[in-house]
Amino acid sequence: MAERRPPRTKPGGPSLFSAAAPPQPLAARMRPRTLDEFAGQRHLLAPGKPLRESIEKGTVTSMVFWGPPGTGKTTLARLVAGYTDREFVSFSAVTEGVPRVREIVREAQDRLDTGRGTILFADEIHRFNKAQQDAFLPHVEAGTITLIGATTENPSFEINGALLSRVRVFVLQPLSTDDISGVLRGALADVERGLGELSLTMEDDAVALLAREADGDARRALTILEAAADHVGNGGLVSTQVVRDAAQLRFARYDKGGEETYNILSAFHKSLRGSDPQAALYWMARMLEGGQDPMVIFRRAIAMAAEDIGLADPEALKLAVAARDAYHMLGAPEGYLPMSQMVIYLATAPKSNSSKMALQAALEAARAHPAEGVPLHIRNAPTSLMKELGYNKGYQYAHAVPAAYIPQEYLPEALAGSAFYTPGPFGFEKEIAKRLAWWEELRRREQGSEEGDADLSGKHQTEE
Repeated sequence: MAERRPPRTKPGGPSLFSAAAPPQPLAARMRPRTLDEFAGQRHLLAPGKPLRESIEKGTVTSMVFWGPPGTGKTTLARLVAGYTDREFVSFSAVTEGVPRVREIVREAQDRLDTGRGTILFADEIHRFNKAQQDAFLPHVEAGTITLIGATTENPSFEINGALLSRVRVFVLQPLSTDDISGVLRGALADVERGLGELSLTMEDDAVALLAREADGDARRALTILEAAADHVGNGGLVSTQVVRDAAQLRFARYDKGGEETYNILSAFHKSLRGSDPQAALYWMARMLEGGQDPMVIFRRAIAMAAEDIGLADPEALKLAVAARDAYHMLGAPEGYLPMSQMVIYLATAPKSNSSKMALQAALEAARAHPAEGVPLHIRNAPTSLMKELGYNKGYQYAHAVPAAYIPQEYLPEALAGSAFYTPGPFGFEKEIAKRLAWWEELRRREQGSEEGDADLSGKHQTEE
């Protein structure tokens, strides 16, 4: 690689091509310099916690920090390098590949020979392909490098098992509003790195508003504060309205296709099952605001109507399907109205999983008895041979009697008397339970009549 030469300068004067380096963003300037300055993550970094102790003792091993944006993953990795006196080297999955890994490892080995270790920081490690992840393995295991990965995605799904088994995973939580408030006030007061020289005044309500609007993301909070400071200028007042103007549009946190997609879908389904229309509407709205395909929401709702409401309210499944069809006809945003109606109806409908339980029981019976023959009396007999063999013999046509019900066995002999479905106690299933009870009473009467006829026949034969 050719050596890069600095631009030529005129004797005694600055370069025509030089320019003052742009100032770092406030969020970068305010990065914590010590563990005591680090906001949040007390479950990991409070005095006496294992991670803090290993950092302070310099005994850290390879690890992955998993958490949402703005929770301090990169900052914590830099602090680890600083506390343990190791070289901090970043690696990008987007712009660098396996050859760069080999280069970093060679440099790390040379450094290790002089007694100094290397922290290899892999930001957004979930974007690394399998070859890149595999390239780390032998060097992590040998201790040539200490790998620190940062990710917003679940490592269980995004990091291969071999690498995951060689690292410790630490979960970083979104910062609390108190944590964010402390970060904001620190930036306002800090003359060296923050906004202290501007002598800004910030309303307490504005601090509280920004702490809420940041959604646990310290970087977002500081970015908005910096925009607000630029707007009001030296000695200005940062009010709640200034914060709203600086924040502009607040986007829903929703990683379409990532783990959070399935977390929110799960919350939506469980809210419907738990008969909470308020929560179900909120999760529905979160998905819509996050850009989720409405068909994903409809599919989950239709499945829920069958699984968790079932026959307690047969109208639920019909309404869910109708709402989906209405959305196809109307499109957004009008199509969100039948979706909202569907969500409220499903959440407030009586619940029963009896259909699901019946299905499971029937499937288990089918697996346990996979070859049982159909009873002869309920087989069709379209040919004379089949009739001679007893097909359809003894079958009784239900509509031959006023009640349209004649007790007879429809299950194979091995399963005779089995009950896969038991109606629940709510909604329409109470009516189903009445029907089943009535048919059972007719069955008992029929059996009693047959037993009576048998007794009379036996008595008559005895007398003869």
